[in-house]
Amino acid sequence: RFDDLRARCAHPTWHLDPNVNVFFNPNLSVHGAEQFRTLRSRLYQLRGSQSLRTLLVTSSVPGEGKTFVTANLAQAIVRQPDRRVLIIDADLRCSRLHLPLGAPNSPGLTDYLRGEADEMAVIQHGQEGNLCFIAGGNEMTDPSELLSNGRLRKLLDLVTPLFDWVILDSPPCVPVADPSILAALCDGVLLVVRAGSTPSEVAQKGRQELQGKNIVGVVLNAVDEAGMYGSGYYQAYSYDESKGI
Repeated sequence: RFDDLRARCAHPTWHLDPNVNVFFNPNLSVHGAEQFRTLRSRLYQLRGSQSLRTLLVTSSVPGEGKTFVTANLAQAIVRQPDRRVLIIDADLRCSRLHLPLGAPNSPGLTDYLRGEADEMAVIQHGQEGNLCFIAGGNEMTDPSELLSNGRLRKLLDLVTPLFDWVILDSPPCVPVADPSILAALCDGVLLVVRAGSTPSEVAQKGRQELQGKNIVGVVLNAVDEAGMYGSGYYQAYSYDESKGI
């Protein structure tokens, strides 16, 4: 049961960074939190027509904001009554998801995948509510091999029934093969694209790298405020309607 897991897992003290958490710093963006609520609603709409419990968040190249999206989407979901979310830092090449939470980075996923820690040692619960977290863990040199060794699938099979959502933050999909491995373990993929920064051909390349995987939508990150208002949308995020989000 979830209550048993929460009682037995690690309980470090998190120190959330208000500079990257839109729900804890209203000065970040007047409409940023509302846009994550909209993203949350779109995902629940998709769940009405398909199995969608495990979600991979990735991007084409580094610096597009996938970790920012992962952290704030999770906060948007757990703010609803009785919603339980586990976020996993599966970017084993550059673990950063612990930073917005102000959480320790180890023990974490690499330690679990090596068999050096069990699931209760690596799952953290560090704030009020139903948000849990698995950090990236100690550094390693063979991420693709670790992700493919079968232990991550075992972990997901164990924890997914206890949570409403399990959201994995992954490396960018153009430079490395890890996201393709991870996407095969997840029900859907959310692709983050940075407005005014990511060339269209790079975004298309990212989509091609995930060919055959269930890309449920695209989040357009860091949209210019004036451009958003001019097109009738709010500041901070817009969505690719052709993909459902």
